[in-house]
Amino acid sequence: MNVIALAVSVALLYYGRDFFVTLIISAIVAFILDPAVILVMKLRIPRALATATVIGIALVGIYLFSVAVWSQVSSISEDLPAYTARLSELWEKSNNALDQIEQRTIEAVIPKSLRAQHEQIQQKPQEAAARTRKRRGAAVPVTTPAPPAIQEVRLYTEPKPIITTMYLYLSGYIHILVMASFVPFLVYFMLSWRDHISKSVMRLFQGHEHRVVVGRTWTGIGDSTRAYVLGNFLLWVFLSSLSAIAFFFLGVPYWPLVGPLSAFFSLAPYVGLPLSVLPPVMAAVAIPNRFKIILTVVAVTVGLHFTAMNFLYAKIIGRRVRLNPLMVTIAIMFWGVIWGGIGLILAVPITAALKAICDNVESLQPYGKLLGD
Repeated sequence: MNVIALAVSVALLYYGRDFFVTLIISAIVAFILDPAVILVMKLRIPRALATATVIGIALVGIYLFSVAVWSQVSSISEDLPAYTARLSELWEKSNNALDQIEQRTIEAVIPKSLRAQHEQIQQKPQEAAARTRKRRGAAVPVTTPAPPAIQEVRLYTEPKPIITTMYLYLSGYIHILVMASFVPFLVYFMLSWRDHISKSVMRLFQGHEHRVVVGRTWTGIGDSTRAYVLGNFLLWVFLSSLSAIAFFFLGVPYWPLVGPLSAFFSLAPYVGLPLSVLPPVMAAVAIPNRFKIILTVVAVTVGLHFTAMNFLYAKIIGRRVRLNPLMVTIAIMFWGVIWGGIGLILAVPITAALKAICDNVESLQPYGKLLGD
């Protein structure tokens, strides 16, 4: 029965991915914004109005951030032809260098006698063909007439309406957009009805001790979620600022976009280091005399990554989210298989929430110790 229940749960998570992902993301956002709502409520503003105010400010912040990113992307699109030409030139030079290395290797490994025999073998068919043409009296190679050109037949296709074109383009993302549209409403109701939901959940359990355990568990989930998300946000802001300043002094193009993007990739579990190096290196390729600058960019990025992950991460996040690295790796693999890319992002918050539940429920505490460090 336990195996059947586990299989049914996994199948439910897999086929209900959109629903559960939307619900979890909304809960995480609600946990993050809850302290801000409480702060606004101290101004004697009702919870519903305070929630609307906080969500409105958050949406305005997201909009301003999107405008800043879009301006940088627009500048990149304008410089894209010149940048592509430089990349093509670099690619051609790299291929020529590889060809020279291959030729030198062949010359160093294969003896001259074998190379001379190989050249003679390649020249014999050509000499035989030349002798044959001379015997036939042909002064020039015989050329066969070219086949007649194939006339291209163009079929008239009626232009598609703009609505049909947009639908075909967005049809693969409609379900994602629909589920994402629920997030602001879910966050609003989770925050505005927080007290009512908490009291209703408490009534589901009998006895004062059980209700205390539920309260501690709810608080632990909120603390671990806020510690992980806000801690990563602070690390991202710190790394973005330092990376952007360093790339600015190194002369890396598009440094206002490359710095935050490199810092964001740096926060990815286990693969953050190679991913964080890619944006600045790709941008630095366009710099003349780029080799020394690329090495400097790689050294700076690696140094910032190791400093953040080995020192700052433990102080900002590790004190509250104490998870076993092995269990985190297994969780990332599991949720990545079940939910894809979004599962890789939500794996650590979900595991931290499960650990908070296990730590506060006496019968589940051994599992909490298994998940902990």
